[in-house]
Amino acid sequence: MSYVYVSNADSGDISVLHMDPDGNLRLQSSVPVGGNLMPMAICPNQKVLYAVRRSDPMAVVSLAIDPVSRDLQPLGEAALPASMAYVSTDAAGRFLLAASYPEHQLTVSPIAQDGTVGSVQQVLPTGLNAHAILPSPCKRYVLATALGGGKLMVFRFNAQSGQLTPAASWAARTGAGPRHFRFDSQGCHVYLLNELDGTVDVLAWDADQASLSLLQTVDILPPGFTGKPWAADLHLTPDGRHLYTSERTSSTLAHFTVDAETACLVIQGHTPVETQPRGFSIDPTGRHLLVVGQMSHHLSRWAIDQETGQLELQQRLPVGQGPNWVEILA
Repeated sequence: MSYVYVSNADSGDISVLHMDPDGNLRLQSSVPVGGNLMPMAICPNQKVLYAVRRSDPMAVVSLAIDPVSRDLQPLGEAALPASMAYVSTDAAGRFLLAASYPEHQLTVSPIAQDGTVGSVQQVLPTGLNAHAILPSPCKRYVLATALGGGKLMVFRFNAQSGQLTPAASWAARTGAGPRHFRFDSQGCHVYLLNELDGTVDVLAWDADQASLSLLQTVDILPPGFTGKPWAADLHLTPDGRHLYTSERTSSTLAHFTVDAETACLVIQGHTPVETQPRGFSIDPTGRHLLVVGQMSHHLSRWAIDQETGQLELQQRLPVGQGPNWVEILA
């Protein structure tokens, strides 16, 4: 069985859901935290959930995950110098990494042995609108996007001190708006979602040279799309065969298959989902996709066909107000 955590920006709480082995979901509890809750991350040891408050007082809240019930219990909170659009941890769970969209900066904070986050120890200025930050699979680098600056930045990462040092950057097309990204399971490619032009860039990643090179650009927008693209999130299935992206203007998910040899993408179709799907996630079995609608205030569960990757709606249930981020704990 698995457990699901949904941060609700408008009601300031976290919905905790129990997921049966067959995928069926039921609401287990609602944990009040307060404020505009958005990005979350689970510590690698699966003992603590980190949730960011983007309203005053801006902070990261550390919540202990009960080893039996998987409910949440607040451990404490640490002030952040800005509103953070994204948080993650390094592979060892010793440092919290955060990216601020409005203040154009990245921060690094230490994580204590009890899982609580300490005071920010490093602040790095970036190009306009830092939006996502993740460690590389090789653990030697941290990558981050600057949406307004049009860059995917590479930093050397000192695993002992947590220090980030600029190493390189890759420049996107003018007006693309790099937002979220994912590494493939081999750690050789990066899939970069561009918010402003509704595309995904497939990039080759050379960890020895800390370099990125463009292989392909694909459109995520559904046929007949009109309006302003507003891409939000992307995820790969655990087997790496399928990639999905969310687009908020059309409230759709695009589905791509991944070529096993080239890592390039082939569009398979689009699925209408919850209204304004800012965030979604795929469970560790690769059988279920969970997507929340920031304007529908609901979560829906879609079965992933194990051969084709096509989606079929299985369940829909209300969560908090303004749900926007989904984390799944196996």
